[in-house]
Amino acid sequence: MINIKVFSKDSVYTGFEVSGHAGYAEYGHDIVCAAVSMLVLNTINSIETFTGDHFSVEAEEESGYIKFQLEDTISNDSKLLLNSLVLGLQGVAEEYNKEYINLEFKEV
Repeated sequence: MINIKVFSKDSVYTGFEVSGHAGYAEYGHDIVCAAVSMLVLNTINSIETFTGDHFSVEAEEESGYIKFQLEDTISNDSKLLLNSLVLGLQGVAEEYNKEYINLEFKEV
């Protein structure tokens, strides 16, 4: 199962932590893992490319772990990109009956 924690402060998303593997299909053919990976990596790359916001990233490819945290002031562009990420993750979780994704929200 993929475990995802989305962090927020004052109802604004500030980061996320992802760990695990979906187990939907064998490694290399798991469309649930691929969908989550694409959403997460595209969000990080988009924030890096299209905003001047500062952030930290920790990643361990083998275990599927990644933690992303925005620092300081969060631009409207980053807010929109994180809202889009959450929308996509919720869509994947709903499509696969939340059996392969545990999505939770944590106010920090």
